Amino acid sequence: MTAGVLVALCLGDNMYDLIIIGAGPAGITAAVYAARKRINTLVITKDIGGQAAWSGDIENYTGYQFVTGPDLVAKFEEHMRKYDIALKENEEVLEFKKTEDSISVKTNKNTYETRTLIIASGKRSRELGVPGENEFRNKGLTYCATCDGPLFSSKDVAVIGGGNSALDAAIQLMRIAKHVYVINITSSLNGDTVMLEKVEESKIVTVLNDTQVTKISGDRFVTGITIERQGKEEALSVQGVFVEIGLMPNSEFAKNLEKNQYGEIKVSRYNETNIPGVFAAGDVTDVPEKQIIIAAGEGSKAALGAFKYLAQHRF
Repeated sequence: MTAGVLVALCLGDNMYDLIIIGAGPAGITAAVYAARKRINTLVITKDIGGQAAWSGDIENYTGYQFVTGPDLVAKFEEHMRKYDIALKENEEVLEFKKTEDSISVKTNKNTYETRTLIIASGKRSRELGVPGENEFRNKGLTYCATCDGPLFSSKDVAVIGGGNSALDAAIQLMRIAKHVYVINITSSLNGDTVMLEKVEESKIVTVLNDTQVTKISGDRFVTGITIERQGKEEALSVQGVFVEIGLMPNSEFAKNLEKNQYGEIKVSRYNETNIPGVFAAGDVTDVPEKQIIIAAGEGSKAALGAFKYLAQHRF
């Protein structure tokens, strides 16, 4: 009896060919490709959709002239669930360890064994780090315009940030809020031209460049923010604050992988990491341009890489 057969007999049904961490565009696409290759796959995720579920209007995903983030994610999930893919939701991966014959993945609920691993855990919102942020979180301060925007109907709100995420939030809020302030720490907004034009042409949007938020204020709920412009502080009355200052990779659990200065996992053009059998895809990696369509493509590449690895190794 070979060592590979012995390992398989000992681990039995607890062994997967592939575990995918995350169920955003990269993770779901990887799962679909794995299922079509008949790979015994488990998907472990805290939620379905990731950052894509928080997106508003999407006009640059091929095949859709217009679709919202939640609607696109619903299509992704529907596609994934057509296949016999094991899914563990509401589980957070704490760590993984590679041995000679398998990879052990530990979550807050269980431990799973696999022969290959794809990390597609995405990113999360970056925090401001100013007084009042923690105190008024979910009390007028939020990180998701898609989720919480409707709660601020006919109110004055502030979007903090100057990139595509901030522009997307401002465009969503233009249809809901009384007035939208875009607070940008740099000298000009930076995003897709179409989105920039929509924001700049709106009569209910005020863009404040070279401006920094120093404090969130309120009583039970947010009533205003303190901003600093040209060396002077001033108070701005708003009832809602949407923080859109960038994202941080969910890569802390991957302590044994090589990362860049931003904490993104380094991958090859085949989505390989520095550990054989461990792949990564989507926004958690150092692949440039964080877009839904790019994450989906990277997920398919990672799944094909895992399939090739399994085919070339005896277990």
